[in-house]
Amino acid sequence: MSNEVVHLTAVRKEYSDSVALDGVTLTVCAGEAVAVMGPSGSGKSTLLNMIAGLDRPTSGSVVVQGEDLGKLRETGLALFRRRKIGMIFQFFNLLDDLPALDNVALAAQLTGTPAAQARKRALELFGELGIADRKNIYPAQLSGGERQRVAVARALMNRPALLLADEPTGALDTRSGEQVMDLLLDLNQIGQTLLLVTHDERLATRCASRLVEIVDGRIAREQTLERTL
Repeated sequence: MSNEVVHLTAVRKEYSDSVALDGVTLTVCAGEAVAVMGPSGSGKSTLLNMIAGLDRPTSGSVVVQGEDLGKLRETGLALFRRRKIGMIFQFFNLLDDLPALDNVALAAQLTGTPAAQARKRALELFGELGIADRKNIYPAQLSGGERQRVAVARALMNRPALLLADEPTGALDTRSGEQVMDLLLDLNQIGQTLLLVTHDERLATRCASRLVEIVDGRIAREQTLERTL
C-alpha cells in the first residue's frame, strides 16, 4: 500500500444535469505511467481535476500521496497542488509577461523557496530539457515545442510525487509532439509517476505502461501496454 501515489474509491461526480464520473475506483503506484483515454465528454478531464484537487467528488474518496483530499480546505488543496503535483496542459498556460525562466522559477517561489534558489533549480531544468538558450525569451517568441518544454520544467520545479498531463501533445505539430513524448518517456524511466489524459493513441503506447479507458464516466477497460519505442 505504501507505494500507492493515487487511490480513488467509488468516486462519483454529479453536475446539475449530468454525471461526469460514476463509481470510479483507480490506483496508480509509484513509478507507473498510466494513460487515460476515452471519447470526448467521457469524464477524463474530470478525473484529472479530482486527482489534482481542482474539483471535489460528490461521493467517494480521493487519496493522493497519502493525503485524503476530501479533508482539505481550499488553502490546503492549493498547498497540496504546489508541493505534490506537477501539471502540464494542452495550451501551456504560461504567463505571457514573464520570460521563460521566471515562469518556471515562480512555481517554486510560490511555495516559499527563495528567488535565487528557485532560479538555480530552474536553470538546472532548462539545461536538462535542452532549452537553456531560451531562458530569457518570452512565451510568445517560443515555438510550441519550446513552450511545452518550459511548461514541463515548471511542472517539475517542486519535484512532484505525481505529474499530470492533459493532452500534452494536442496543440503541437508532429515533430514537437514526438519530442514531448520522448521527454515524458524519459521522465518516467527515471522514476517519475505519470498520469496522462490523451486522445492520441501513439502517445499512450509510447509513454504509458497501462491504459485506462473511460466511457460514460465509468472505467470500461484496463490493460497493460507494451511500449512502442
